[in-house]
Amino acid sequence: MINMEVGNTGQLNKTRRKMKEKPKKWIKRVVKVRRITKVIKGGKKLRFGAIVVIGNEKGQVGLGVGKADDVIEAVKKAVNDGKRHLIHVSLTKNYSIPYIIHGKYGAANVIIKPAAAGSGVLAGGSVRTVLELAGLQNISAKQLGCDNLLNNARATISALDSIKK
Repeated sequence: MINMEVGNTGQLNKTRRKMKEKPKKWIKRVVKVRRITKVIKGGKKLRFGAIVVIGNEKGQVGLGVGKADDVIEAVKKAVNDGKRHLIHVSLTKNYSIPYIIHGKYGAANVIIKPAAAGSGVLAGGSVRTVLELAGLQNISAKQLGCDNLLNNARATISALDSIKK
């Protein structure tokens, strides 16, 4: 039961507001779904792997990978994995980054540069997806080395994580 006293209505309203607050809106984008086959004694076993980027467009972004017997379960696992591996990106006032950053993962290299206001996201592939879901709006990026979607996304995450807070 809620204890109602005279003069305590402000506290009561705060608790009601907390109860009505909705959880954060996460935006999920599937980067890739692939079929994985494994040769077993009775033939081939078909499974699916999913790469998902999750973010709130306010400075938080994560990358998740999931594998399951069907696509929906693989995407759910990837979303949960992405929520466990969230990073926080500090944005400037024009929704960019403060300086040029480099990211590396495996053979994938990514160079991310701040851009002038109004220029938009100039990037391709999974790098663009990660930058958009992080909330960056004025940015330029170039991926070097390999064209593997997962490695480029992980290189982008490592570059954004290296920004000094």
